[in-house]
Amino acid sequence: MNTHKQNVGTWRIMRSRKVLCACPSCLWEDKMRKLQAIFLAGTGLVSGLFVAGQASAQEATPSAQDIIVTGSRVVKNGDNSPTPVTVVTTENLVNLRPTSLTESINTLPVFSGSRGQLSNPGVSGGVSGGNGSAAQLNLRNLGGVRNLVLLDGRRVPPTSYTNIVDADVIPQLLVKRVDTVTGGVSAVYGSDAVSGVVNFVTDTKFEGLKVQAQMGVSTYGDNPSQQAALAWGTKFAEGRGHFEVSYEYRNDDGILRRSQRSWYNRAVVVGNGTTIPYSLITNGTLAAQPFGGKIISCGTGCALAGQYFASNGVLSPFVNGTTYSGTTTQSGGAGGYLDMSLKAAQRSHQIYARTDYDFNDNIHGFFTLSGNFKRNLSYGGDLSLANYTLSTANAFLPAAYAAQMPGSTFVLSEINTQIERARYEPKTRQLMAIAGLEGKLGNYNWNLSYVYGDSRLSTTSSNQVNNQKLSAALDAVSTASGPACYAATQAATASAYAGCTPLNLFGPSAASAAALNYIMDTTTYVATTRQHDFNASISGSPFSTWAGEVTAALSGEWRYQSFISQSTATPSMYADCTNLRYNCVATGARTLLYANTLASNPHVSQSVMELAGEVNVPLLKDAPLVKSLGLNAAARYTKYNTVGTYWTWKLGADWHIVDGLRFRGTISRDIRAPTLNDLFAATSVTMVTNQDLKTGATNLLPSVNVSNPNLTAEIGRTLTAGLVMKPAFLPGFSLAVDYYDIKVSNAITTVQGFQPTIQQGCNSGGLAVYCGLIQRDSSGAVTAWYVQPINLSKVTTYGLDVEANYNGSIGSHKLALRGLAAYQPHIRYIQPGVAVIDQGGVAFGTNGLTASPSWRLTATASFNVNDNLRVDTIYRWRNALKLWGDPTVAWAAGQGKVAPFGQLGVNLSQTVNLSSGRKVEMFLNIQNLLNAKPPVANAPGTATSPGGFGGFVVTDDPVGRYFTLGLRAKL
Repeated sequence: MNTHKQNVGTWRIMRSRKVLCACPSCLWEDKMRKLQAIFLAGTGLVSGLFVAGQASAQEATPSAQDIIVTGSRVVKNGDNSPTPVTVVTTENLVNLRPTSLTESINTLPVFSGSRGQLSNPGVSGGVSGGNGSAAQLNLRNLGGVRNLVLLDGRRVPPTSYTNIVDADVIPQLLVKRVDTVTGGVSAVYGSDAVSGVVNFVTDTKFEGLKVQAQMGVSTYGDNPSQQAALAWGTKFAEGRGHFEVSYEYRNDDGILRRSQRSWYNRAVVVGNGTTIPYSLITNGTLAAQPFGGKIISCGTGCALAGQYFASNGVLSPFVNGTTYSGTTTQSGGAGGYLDMSLKAAQRSHQIYARTDYDFNDNIHGFFTLSGNFKRNLSYGGDLSLANYTLSTANAFLPAAYAAQMPGSTFVLSEINTQIERARYEPKTRQLMAIAGLEGKLGNYNWNLSYVYGDSRLSTTSSNQVNNQKLSAALDAVSTASGPACYAATQAATASAYAGCTPLNLFGPSAASAAALNYIMDTTTYVATTRQHDFNASISGSPFSTWAGEVTAALSGEWRYQSFISQSTATPSMYADCTNLRYNCVATGARTLLYANTLASNPHVSQSVMELAGEVNVPLLKDAPLVKSLGLNAAARYTKYNTVGTYWTWKLGADWHIVDGLRFRGTISRDIRAPTLNDLFAATSVTMVTNQDLKTGATNLLPSVNVSNPNLTAEIGRTLTAGLVMKPAFLPGFSLAVDYYDIKVSNAITTVQGFQPTIQQGCNSGGLAVYCGLIQRDSSGAVTAWYVQPINLSKVTTYGLDVEANYNGSIGSHKLALRGLAAYQPHIRYIQPGVAVIDQGGVAFGTNGLTASPSWRLTATASFNVNDNLRVDTIYRWRNALKLWGDPTVAWAAGQGKVAPFGQLGVNLSQTVNLSSGRKVEMFLNIQNLLNAKPPVANAPGTATSPGGFGGFVVTDDPVGRYFTLGLRAKL
């Protein structure tokens, strides 16, 4: 039996496509060598080294001999990995930030631009993908679709049609560490790994019972949260089998109004960036849309124009705030505004089960089932009505006012807050099953596996205005039985509008509940994404040289992905204007039935076949200035049935000069294929308000999202070079520095016709690729903007990742310090005929790009007060940012920047030792201990929606001081 266990420990190495170097006889021989191995094994994210074992109450991080390298199939431990890989234990993450695992790892500086509960509310559009609050990991802000998410080294199936992975599917309680590879590794892990991979490694040998419970609340008494989780694992069949299961419940009520934070003062940007420089103003209001309704125009000489219904049925002079040239958006005054969600609510149930069995000494089988059932909730804006035409004979308009209007119609605008705001409720059901066999054949290790993913996204949009019903309800006429809808009084349409209730807009609370309910619909969108993924690999050492073993791996993969969706609010649905006299256009730029739509998509699919090889060759050993020198190379052949055939490759070297100094470097060619959404998405429409730079007009127009079946794959070129130091004269200290340079050519960019740079490229440069995205009528007026993915851009970025670690003690008290820094000064988007957009050091961007601080710092400290009491702290900081990355726009003096921001967190942990080695840990965690308030900030284009988009930099903390109290027990 002992021999059997030893053999199993030797070959149980293919579970994450990696090789395990086991040396149990020497694991504890030399403490300093162990620390060095740990440091070197964790090289990556910020170049390098991860030191764990930070406190006696924590489980020690495995030594390098135990760490399975994520960045390679053949490198046996992190000491020899040329690719930067950071290893961080789950325990360390939750000690510092006991939220979801995906939120915790975003504290690492290499992550930038990730999306989640703090993203702007919404469900439509390519960025949201049906759920704007999905947990989308993003390395270096190059896009969540340019990095892979893995579970035990296997590709996690996508969640939505945008091909992103909602990483909350990962079973947090049984994840023992997270490996982040920050170089291009498409040759090793397949297409899409342009910026790297994030690998969640589970504890496949967990035994016993683990219980966790916690609750939290903000310092303002809102955003309550609760979590409860348990995991159980055991051996069976005399140790040949193992079974583990976990369940996690998480509930977060979110912050459903931005006004719940006093610092949030509706900051928006006014101006046009050219003749009127951009300015950031606060307390933004819409002078043209006050609560209660404003008469915009009512005919020549009408004295009522500009007055508003401050109270029901009574007009009052409008009280202006501070005005700005070129816009009706003001600071202060009687204008209206929005109040969208600040943080989406979330509730999830996560289940996970895994069993494995040793059939004999050389064959091992396993089966994993994971499921995530999650519901998000966020609110958009109130009912916004801009420039609606009403009859002067409207049944609700006081006769005295009607008599003063010379024409038959007048124009009114308002924001109505009587009904619940637009409500978005995406529900995600993610199922993932993994089955596999692995074993040993002579000196080689083999692996066969199958991954099945089935993700269903059901999005419910409530309180969505039905424009046909709205048009009918606004045309209120007087009848013997009281006000009625005009269309209901006409024989041809009386039946269709029998339920129509006329809508009174003349006052802040003038509308009846029945009328508001009549014009509002609930729409649904259901999308299903499935993926089948078959993998096979074999690795081992065919021979040895004077410098050591040559290791090699061969692998093959076949994937099939499909997508289908159904929507009850599609962009092809138009209002029927029969007997609707106003606010309904039947020809030309027809009136959409709904402002926000998601298209139904027929069944579309894509298959890909990949073949790959990797080799690690030791070149020198124990030579002058060469403790060891190794070369790592990989190549992959990829064939898509949609976009053709591609080769990717990687070449890396690892040079140990002496025991405490090593250099490493890689170059690689990587690809990202267009998604099914990029290629085949059905047309969808969202209404947007933007300025036409050619005519100066600003109107609410359809933004039409279309796919592009002619796309090809992106090509990435990545260079990394770094050093790792652990000086002998300073025991416990280590330093790692890595440089990277990434260039993505033929980059797939979603080009938006309404963006100023695109308009200028058409207006000034006459480029057809841009002019085709702007639809104009015979008079030259824009009738629609188009949004389309195009192989148009080149994306370039470079930077440094730095990490310093110290593990020591003060007297008998253990102390661990860690500093991580990411310097990324530029992320350039280079497109023909327009100015280069640089998102490095910028707060806001187009196409859903979020903040990319050029300096991102995270510092942690852990101190053992005694054997059972530990204090952990974390401090995060970003530098000052530019608000916008377009160099051609002008900002007013002193404008265009946002101040730096930092926040401090602390965790107090008390361990109670029970009998038989069992422990209970109680903790109090305080995030944003000093209650730092984020600087207010926003982007151009936000003047039309104060209280809506933005208001703060996404990397900052808008929640404020947050208390979490909980316990963890291992029984």
